[in-house]
Amino acid sequence: MTPLLHGLNISLASVWLKSLQNVAMKQPASTLLGISFSPTVFGTSHTPPSLPTTILMVNAVKVFKKTSPNGKVTAYLSRRDFVDHVSHTSPVDGVVVVDHDYLRGRRVFARVAVTYRYGREEDEVMGLHFSKELELVNTEVAPHAGDVQMTDAQERLIKKLGANAYPISVNLPENAPCSVSLDGGSEGSTQPLGVIYDLRLYVADRKEERPHKRNSVGFAVRKVQYACPGSSNRQPQTLVSKGFTLSPGRLNLEVTLPQDVYFHGQPIEATLSVNNVSKKTVKNMKAEVVQHVEVTMTNTHFSRVVASLESREGCPITPGCNLTKTFSLNPVASVNKRRFGIALDGQVKDQDANLASSTLVAEGKNVNDALGIIVSYSVRVKLNCGAIAGDLTADLPFKLVHPDPASVKAPLRKTQSADIEVEEFTNLRRGQSIAED
Repeated sequence: MTPLLHGLNISLASVWLKSLQNVAMKQPASTLLGISFSPTVFGTSHTPPSLPTTILMVNAVKVFKKTSPNGKVTAYLSRRDFVDHVSHTSPVDGVVVVDHDYLRGRRVFARVAVTYRYGREEDEVMGLHFSKELELVNTEVAPHAGDVQMTDAQERLIKKLGANAYPISVNLPENAPCSVSLDGGSEGSTQPLGVIYDLRLYVADRKEERPHKRNSVGFAVRKVQYACPGSSNRQPQTLVSKGFTLSPGRLNLEVTLPQDVYFHGQPIEATLSVNNVSKKTVKNMKAEVVQHVEVTMTNTHFSRVVASLESREGCPITPGCNLTKTFSLNPVASVNKRRFGIALDGQVKDQDANLASSTLVAEGKNVNDALGIIVSYSVRVKLNCGAIAGDLTADLPFKLVHPDPASVKAPLRKTQSADIEVEEFTNLRRGQSIAED
């Protein structure tokens, strides 16, 4: 490089550095091209900017809003699920807004009614009804509802809505049945079968008064059950055997599951061990997940196969042979649509509805004493030995439930709910699934 060009490069570099220093001096602690500068960026006392020690996440809290037809009563619900934790039930809480001038000494009441429909509406003839409606809760919630322990969402809603807002908290009795819907098998069914809850907030002088549609707000709510992960470490297993007429020996079948509690969407892996010490031959094997439903109102029991798998791998199992095989089954609602009698969580027409959860009871109580619709599951394994020898069948019960969101460990990063997202309930189809995303 010639001395002329070398001197030109040095002068250009000094001009660029000087202009950059002027920009940094005019905008201290600002970011230039992704780099933080301070007034002493070119000095010896420069220290790099310190990184934040805590990552802060800002999440919006979703609430459901609905207004009465006359516009005088507005309700905000932070959730529409009564969560049954077996030992206790979490309430549905929110905020109701009603003007003092409109109340004029009247009060706001909350009413929870359950409709138990155990037959199709189109089959009701000559005054015969296949449904029962019961009022489970009717209590005053405003303006004199006593001390209500407010949640963070309620506090921010009241601060945002003003003096006409009141916190509300509604709970169900301990023995209230869980929300279960039975698929009617056709799209023409007008009323869904099963247990349906309705929460209504209304203005009246006394709670005995019948709610009027003009000054009342209604929400479709559910009662759901959750199970904590790791709540049961039991590994279910069963052993069955079968003897044959005029033939010595027996056919033995053992079925085991790695766990007793499964969550929706989790595959169920059943391991079967066959010990054939008989003179018969096993031609094929079949594994099924069976949903058992009991309608307590009519004492009706029926079962539906919600997942099945048939295999000839390893067959025929001749006399004196053994076989160990694992079947993986995944019972989901999407492959059981429009089947009469399938029990679902939520309404039948929901795209995200899932199979009904197993009915859970507290320790020491009998599940047969539960009310409403009782749901249970079992794995059924069949060994086919031909038309004459028949089948060997083993049933192994298990539980299919939702995990408890409260038991999920919170992330290490702090969470701050700085905004409230209001969802107009009138924009949602009545009966739409309210499962957490």
